[in-house]
Amino acid sequence: MKFENTEVYGFRRALHGMRNPLESWKRNDTVEENGNVIIGENDLDLAKRLINAGSEHRKFMRQIFVSVDITGPLYWWKEFDTYKVGTVANSTSTMHKLASTPITKECFEIDDYKPELDYNGKALGNMIDAHIAFLEEMRVKYLETKDKDYWKELIRWLPSSWQQTRTVTMSYENLLAMCSTGQRRFHKLTEWSESFIAWARTLPYAQELLFPDEEKQVD
Repeated sequence: MKFENTEVYGFRRALHGMRNPLESWKRNDTVEENGNVIIGENDLDLAKRLINAGSEHRKFMRQIFVSVDITGPLYWWKEFDTYKVGTVANSTSTMHKLASTPITKECFEIDDYKPELDYNGKALGNMIDAHIAFLEEMRVKYLETKDKDYWKELIRWLPSSWQQTRTVTMSYENLLAMCSTGQRRFHKLTEWSESFIAWARTLPYAQELLFPDEEKQVD
């Protein structure tokens, strides 16, 4: 998987609004230096307490936004799509662009692929290579003939490991749900438990705001 062009924005306004209920703006100590937001001790303490108090109290998390280009397999996107509320995504088009470039092994998710795995006494890689060759033949046939029946078979038998890129916008509240214990951090898909979680840990104040339960364990 790939995570590219990550942008995070909204910290200052979110942390200002966080203090609206008690009108405690004078204690706001978040500043911006050289384009980087530095959360002050007062704001960070309040943010942590609101996060621990529950979703109805940590509304400021819904106002911190992340935009990122994610390239991942269709089987992973199918799970990501369960997070419908508060997330927006624009994807590359499989329907429109599938036939435009050669289909090779690199078009699929192969981060932890094991071609040597036994499959009825043969190496799994042999079967996978044959299937990729079949897909490429369907693609070439469609381009040569313009017969949509070949295109339909190409779409029909495309594996869910096919890589798709989407530009995703989501909030820190969405990310908190994804990164929390019992959600995706210990998922059996390494695309979640390794790739996605590793990327999330690179975001500003991820430890304090997205993985607060780990801080509790340390304390």
